Amino acid sequence: MAAESLRGAARPVFVACVALGSFAFVFVTGADFVRFVSFRAIYHNITGGPALCRDSVSWSLVLRDVSVLKALCVDVGLLGLFTVQHSLLAWSPVKQACGSVLGSLNRAVYCAATAATLQLLMHFWQPVTGAPCLWSVRHAPWDIWFPLICFTLHFLCWAVIFSILLIFDYPELLGLKQVYYDCLGLGDPLALKSARAQRLYAHLRHPVCLELLVVLWLLPTFPLDRLLLAAYLSAYVALGHSLDAQDYAYLRSQLRSKLQLFCPPPGGAPQEPGSGRGKD
Repeated sequence: MAAESLRGAARPVFVACVALGSFAFVFVTGADFVRFVSFRAIYHNITGGPALCRDSVSWSLVLRDVSVLKALCVDVGLLGLFTVQHSLLAWSPVKQACGSVLGSLNRAVYCAATAATLQLLMHFWQPVTGAPCLWSVRHAPWDIWFPLICFTLHFLCWAVIFSILLIFDYPELLGLKQVYYDCLGLGDPLALKSARAQRLYAHLRHPVCLELLVVLWLLPTFPLDRLLLAAYLSAYVALGHSLDAQDYAYLRSQLRSKLQLFCPPPGGAPQEPGSGRGKD
């Protein structure tokens, strides 16, 4: 009996440690991804690092260059690995099988696996420096101003993305809330949300499409490997959700309820707790 009670007490601690470890790993990977997608590319242009492309070479020669084709094949393979992991674990039969084994850790493990494949993608990504750039801003004064404009817009987009994740219940998205509710015996937090919220989550688990498109495509220098990354991730994100009129109506109502938290009621009278807020 003592051994069973000890195991029962140790399980919540173990599950919480795994969930917190997954959260930390995802957070670090997110910071690395911001640097990989945005700031490294823009910073390279501002500081004048090694050339990202060769304008003197023709596309006919590029398409026969073994080093270029090899780099593209490696990059396509990394993107394919990310797609297989991200989509396969989200497939209903696999998701149910993992849920039966992992329980409340299912979402946390899914996020950690996604972060692991992103780390592999960023670490082994092959820049294609032997091909011409799709575009490159090099003439004064725009060779200085345009990278600064890109930096500002990228910073704003990432700030918006972070804000949207906060609104979208990021503890649930990253698997922390599931573990917390399980330790308290409250069940699945998503099941406690309204039918409208569950419907929205089923149609949209990547609520940052527009901002991500901006950071993928808006760069002062756009090499061939960046075109591959931007086109692939843009298509993947666009195919990953199917919002309809009901979802947009729910988003508008939730946005209005969130904004009311920062707007004082008419007359300056304090607002009653919970009044004017939409139900999740």
